[in-house]
Amino acid sequence: MFEWINKKIKKCVWYDISLVKLSTAAFILLVAKLWTPILSLDWYWYLAISLIAAIRPMYKMFS
Repeated sequence: MFEWINKKIKKCVWYDISLVKLSTAAFILLVAKLWTPILSLDWYWYLAISLIAAIRPMYKMFS
């Protein structure tokens, strides 16, 4: 399945990937709107989660 996805993503241009990011952000905002306890975390938890999630893509991009 992942090989198929990798083949298909090579056909995308830069704004296709940006649109996927935008739709993901909108979905996360929807989840936050519907499930309010997730917004009760302090700001540094969100920063830590975003940095941890960015480690692998940044490593692959700069290696």
